[in-house]
Amino acid sequence: MARGWESKAVEEQQAEASATSDSPGERLTPEQVAKQKQQQGLLLSRKRVLKQLQAAQNPFYRKMLETALGDLDARLARLG
Repeated sequence: MARGWESKAVEEQQAEASATSDSPGERLTPEQVAKQKQQQGLLLSRKRVLKQLQAAQNPFYRKMLETALGDLDARLARLG
């Protein structure tokens, strides 16, 4: 059962990747690929920090997460 669930998740990921990929004739430069990967990593980090911020109770930890969120937003703006 777990194996079937895993293959279904992989199948969904592959379908999503093919739907969001660029057209086959359009090639990205290595710099563009690196920029996209960096942006995706920052967006994932931002999503994780937001989720942690929603669950955080400690005010010091919340402040740290808010600072991290501001830093991530600034880095994303520079990439944009």
